[in-house]
Amino acid sequence: MCLEELRTLLARHARPDWTTAVDGVLISKVDRSDPPAFSMSGTVLAVIAQGAKRLALGDRVYEYGPGQYLVASVDLPVTGEFTRADPERPALGFGLVLEPSAVAELLLRAGPGDTPRAGGNAPSGIAVSDAPAALLDAVVRLLRLLDEPRDRAVLAPLVKREILWRLITGEQGAAVRQFGLADSSLSHVSRAVRWIREHYAQAFRVEDVARMSGMSVSAFYRNFQAVTAMSPVQFQKQIRLQEARLLLATRPGDVTGVGRRVGYDNPSQFSREYRRQFGVPPSRDAARLRHTVRASADALP
Repeated sequence: MCLEELRTLLARHARPDWTTAVDGVLISKVDRSDPPAFSMSGTVLAVIAQGAKRLALGDRVYEYGPGQYLVASVDLPVTGEFTRADPERPALGFGLVLEPSAVAELLLRAGPGDTPRAGGNAPSGIAVSDAPAALLDAVVRLLRLLDEPRDRAVLAPLVKREILWRLITGEQGAAVRQFGLADSSLSHVSRAVRWIREHYAQAFRVEDVARMSGMSVSAFYRNFQAVTAMSPVQFQKQIRLQEARLLLATRPGDVTGVGRRVGYDNPSQFSREYRRQFGVPPSRDAARLRHTVRASADALP
């Protein structure tokens, strides 16, 4: 029953930009299965009500469908696609942006023994589970408030906290709890991930990033791999190539310049790694991207 009402609410309130009247709540409605696309995961709870989605992170693949949820506790480079979506039966999903401060507040309010300690090694930055009935019920009640403007300002924050509590005490609770603690292994890795994303074009020594993250080199390697499914150098490469592809969409005639801008001094290495990642050389992809951008512009009113 929860899933049926969830589908109805999502279909009714879906917008082209995925936003809603409740801050941090997103609704996705996709009516076709496009090829896999690269993006950043964000830190989010995602629940599928209809259709299915597949995410790839490094060498890990996550698939989830109706009645399942995904938690991304670190903002990571992923490849995603909706695998079951068509105009007659579009894929429908609910999203809630996760904030460390909101999780930390709930952990502080919890009584002794209400939650396990969030210690030890870092969990994977992305995980999938079956959604328990209590979590789905809270999501439905939050979406009902989109039809109740008078009640929304007061009740929406309360229901969002309930959803967070269901996550904290649920199957993926370890990741969510570590997400809310500044001194957890997951938070240390998140700090490193953020630094590499902000400085992706510059070379670095893993020892220096480990020190900046507050971890020993061995612990940093182990936990970074556990969270991201990649080594720090592989992670940097993913970010560089994603940024290069975005730049090529607006600067298709400057492949060498784009390569340098994202950190590749060797054009041959840039072309080789770009082709390995996207299946075509950057020059050919740039031409295709330019055509796509022009077609989108011509379609605007």
